[in-house]
Amino acid sequence: MNTTDLDSSDFDKIEKINRDFMYVHESFTSRDSKTYESFLRVLNHSMKDGRISKMNKELIAVGISALLNCEPCITWHTREALKSGATDGHIAEALEVAIEMGGGPVIVRSSSFAFKVLEYFRQRGTS
Repeated sequence: MNTTDLDSSDFDKIEKINRDFMYVHESFTSRDSKTYESFLRVLNHSMKDGRISKMNKELIAVGISALLNCEPCITWHTREALKSGATDGHIAEALEVAIEMGGGPVIVRSSSFAFKVLEYFRQRGTS
């Protein structure tokens, strides 16, 4: 991706999503939310290495996030996939599976945002 495709509004949007994650996390944990605590346990358990590696689970989640057009989910799971060893090619293939499942809307909405998120993390040195 050409870095000129990622403009300041894209950076701002992704950084706001990251800040919103922290805000929500702190808001729930400061209120001792048992439901949120349970969600975090499910998240941590379901994404750890097992018969399917954490990286592959995160790639599955990238594809599902794209299918659902959940930009915060795309941001979170792209970062986690990269941290688990995924390459740009892995992310692209996960998006291709989402395209097969969801067709045009995944191409136009989710994949565009997902590639911008990928570029954002590449520019920030996240891997």
